[in-house]
Amino acid sequence: MKNPVPQAASLLLEKLMLLVHIRPLPVSSGGETSPPAPGYYDTSCFKRGDLLEVPRTLFVHFGIYLGENRVAHLMPDILPAITHDCQQIQQVVTNKRLILGVIARTASVRVDTVEDFAYGGSILVNHMDRLFEDQVLASEEAACRAEKLVGTTAYSLLWNNCEHFVTYCRYGAPFCETVKMIIRDQRSVLASVLVGLASIVCLGVAPSTTLPTILIPFFLWMAG
Repeated sequence: MKNPVPQAASLLLEKLMLLVHIRPLPVSSGGETSPPAPGYYDTSCFKRGDLLEVPRTLFVHFGIYLGENRVAHLMPDILPAITHDCQQIQQVVTNKRLILGVIARTASVRVDTVEDFAYGGSILVNHMDRLFEDQVLASEEAACRAEKLVGTTAYSLLWNNCEHFVTYCRYGAPFCETVKMIIRDQRSVLASVLVGLASIVCLGVAPSTTLPTILIPFFLWMAG
């Protein structure tokens, strides 16, 4: 059996680089931009329950098509944590709201138009099916799963993001079980961090073999 630690470490570094360099939505020199007007995308080829994927420069955003130009998708958002005004929350999520949502670990599964969801990006349809060939659920079941999850939820860069949401809806399982098996208790993670930092203070310099043991749990704890 392969040791999952190197694979998990690679995944963590990739996700952490994404977090550091995240620029979720296109921004013009004048500030926040608006999504394309309705009708910008041809939705005639989309079917209810399809998994929509929008590649961006530094990350990929995912959603489940519900029909009638509507997409359910999970987005970090600070507003659900500070207000219950549904009309305000339903407005298009800005970069500031998104980044603050990541920090506060708050998100919502929301339903937006295809234009608001894709925000000018190109859309791939069911591109992940090749990875889960034998696990694809019926289209109606995928859409119903997405609709049942609409509302406020916790957010985690590693454990609960838009990719996990769509893999649960369309394939029936979360995506990140390997990493979750390594460290399940955040109290243990924090304890590992504190012990590692204490060893650095006492010894002066931590050996190179000790640094990954300290840094990986620390980043896992930070990522939620």
